[in-house]
Amino acid sequence: MTTSASSAPAPLRITDDRDADSLLTENPLALLIGMLLDQQVPMETAFAGPLKLQQRVGALDAATIADQDPEQFLAAFRETPAVHRFPKSMAERVQKLCRQIIEDYDGDAAAIWTDGDPDGREVLKRLKALPGFGDQKARIFLALLGKQYGYTGEGWREAAGDYGADGTTLSVADITSPESLIAVRETKQAMKRAAKKK
Repeated sequence: MTTSASSAPAPLRITDDRDADSLLTENPLALLIGMLLDQQVPMETAFAGPLKLQQRVGALDAATIADQDPEQFLAAFRETPAVHRFPKSMAERVQKLCRQIIEDYDGDAAAIWTDGDPDGREVLKRLKALPGFGDQKARIFLALLGKQYGYTGEGWREAAGDYGADGTTLSVADITSPESLIAVRETKQAMKRAAKKK
């Protein structure tokens, strides 16, 4: 495995919770799971989910999660405060994601963007092949990797589309402080309002 397309990530500040953000920074699988959970809940809730799972399951690695009894894993999702507002479907997706990471990347989530020194288009392709990652989610995650997680593969900005541009407030890739979280949320709300008017 080569890792020349990636360097050490800077400390992330997505959730405004130091422990949750530290886990996201240090554990690539946690970041990937946070992105998977980022739908129909506030962004900071989604990305705080991996820490809740680690505390309730005991470890946050692909093998531990994949091997969990589905009912026990669902119970971990449902504990108060819940990991997600739709615990059953999201627990199933997280386990499915971890099983695919084991099958395709030997359990190493970071291999998605490091194995074989992939360029941006290849990483986007790999992300879109994961359970729960459609085109938009894959592009946002690629932008997050490039802007904040040390990924430097050729063409990542182009592959990420609008989300890869500098100076935007479009997605979690642009959150570096509580203030930028508010700015991203305001942008999303404005886009939703504009879509409703069409």
